[in-house]
This record gives sequence, C-alpha cells and structure tokens, in this order.
Amino acid sequence: MDNLYLFAVVSAALSAVITPLVRKYAIKLQIVDIPKDNRRVHNKPIPLLGGMAIYISFMVTLFLKLGRLTNSEIGLILGSTVIVIGGFLDDKFNIKPWCKLLFQLAATLILIVYGIKIVLITNPFSGLYQFVNLGIMSIPLTLIWVIGITNALNLIDGLDGLAAGIALISSITIFIIAVLNGRNEAAILTIILAGATAGFLPYNFNPASIFMGDTGAQLLGFLLAAISIEGAVKSAAAFSIAVPILALGIPIYDTLFAMVRRKINGKPIMQADRGHLHHRLLDMGLTQKQAVMIMYIISAVLGSFSIVAMEINAQRSYFLLIIVMIILILIAWKAGFFKHRE
Repeated sequence: MDNLYLFAVVSAALSAVITPLVRKYAIKLQIVDIPKDNRRVHNKPIPLLGGMAIYISFMVTLFLKLGRLTNSEIGLILGSTVIVIGGFLDDKFNIKPWCKLLFQLAATLILIVYGIKIVLITNPFSGLYQFVNLGIMSIPLTLIWVIGITNALNLIDGLDGLAAGIALISSITIFIIAVLNGRNEAAILTIILAGATAGFLPYNFNPASIFMGDTGAQLLGFLLAAISIEGAVKSAAAFSIAVPILALGIPIYDTLFAMVRRKINGKPIMQADRGHLHHRLLDMGLTQKQAVMIMYIISAVLGSFSIVAMEINAQRSYFLLIIVMIILILIAWKAGFFKHRE
C-alpha cells in the first residue's frame, strides 16, 4: 500500500513540474483556445495541451514501477498514445469529428487486442448463472463503453478544473473499489492517474493558466473507461455494470441528457449547446468556482454509491443504480435540462 501512495506522489510531482513546460510549448506552437462563442466562459486566450503533462507523468511513473509491464498495461500505453496523437491534432488543427472517432476506435481496438474488454457481466436476475458471458458481443460493448466515456469526459470539459477534478474523483473512487476487490493492477493504474491529474489541477483550476484540451479530456476519459473494466469487477472477473456507471456518473448522465435534449428539440445529436449542467449552474448566477465545487460534490456522492454497489450483491447494485437514475432524471426534468438553449 505504501508503494501505491509513492506512485501517486511521483506522478503528481512530475505533472506539477511538466505542466509549466507544456504551457510554454503550447504557446510557442500557437495551440491556444481563443474564445469565439457564448459557450466559452473564459474571456482571454488560454494555451491548450495540458493533457500532455498528464500523459507524460502517467507513462513515466508506470515505467518506473517495479516488474515487467503486463499485457494489459502495454495495451493501455499503446491505446493512450493513439488517443493523445488524435487529441493533439484536434487541439492544433481542429480536426473533423469523424477523424477523432477513428483515433478513438483504433485506440479501443488496441485495448481489445491486448485483452482489455468486457467479457462477463454480473447477472441482475437471480437464477442458475451468476454471470453472463457476452461472447462476441463483448467487442461492440467494449467499443461503446470506452468511446462513450472518452467523449463524455470531453463534453464536460467546459469550466476551469471541471473535467480534471471529476477525473480525479473518479480515479480515487475506482482506486478504492480496486483495493477493496483485490485488483492490484487497476489500483496501481488509478493511483498513478490520480497523481498525474492532481499535479495538473492547480494550473487548471479557476483562473486557469492552461487547459487540458482534447489531448487531456479524451485521455482521461479513455484511461478511466479502460481501467474501470479491470477494476470494476467482482469474482471471476465479471464486470459489474452499476459500479462504473455510478463512479463516472457526472460525464455519463450529462452526455445522455444532452443527447435526449437535442433529440426532443429536433437538434443534431452532435450540435453543441448551452444546456450542460455547468452552463445551467452558471445561468443560475453561480461563479465558476461554485459551479465546479457543486459538480465535485455530486461526483463524490455518486462515487460513494458506486463503492456501496461493489459491496452489495448484483441485484441490489442494479436496484441502487436504477433508483439513482430515476432521481437524476426527475431532477433534470424539473430543472428544465431537456429544454434547448443556444
């Protein structure tokens, strides 16, 4: 356990040192976010590429750990590298959505080739079989899960420190779940990721001096999705669906609500709007810091539910997930989250 905390310290220290260097590099390459529309809440150009500091810190710390890299870790390294390349190109050249999707698809297929995929899920119904073997369906389900979470975290990256803080809370949540479940590899990966994110966060919190950009938001979403497959499991390596859906609740629900909102209002699913949770909180008169702290608290509460879901049986964990989803949908409906806002 002491070694785990050492990984976090090393990763955080590296990230804290590398981030200012990446900031200078981003300015030199003119990879800067210039506010052009009313969805952006900053009023001056801010350098991007902060995700590169998280990536470098995560990779260096992973290579420093004792022992050979496992097959899963190799897949994670290769997949993350593909994601970072795609994110870098998007931050620099603003590539088309289908191009980003190709990088995400390639990165996820690498995970699958190296054995990171959802093979078994816990059976929510009592009966003869405790687990359900997905067979060939494990490939499309893994693709949907990883690509979905990758984009979900990218979509909530709208306020200073928001995506990084949510990712940090989610990393700590999955770390606790992995430790409780004896998943040592997932525990190492999440504590390293938590450290890399924590070292970057002071530079990204309001007022931010650097943004993580698509490079960082996609990377964090990709890593959390991949590691949760390894960490959110019970006996026989069965994927407990309720656990990661709760642990990664904020980006998942905000994205689902956005899709439903745009469908109801006859808007393209991919069309950006000001209907996300952080926009709503700002429209209520909250400051950036206040809005971000509220979302941190919600994320932490959902994370605590995910830990509970891991400790109870499959039927109760699914029941808990359904109750939480119903409550969130009712709150979203009452708060007007499904009404379109430009």
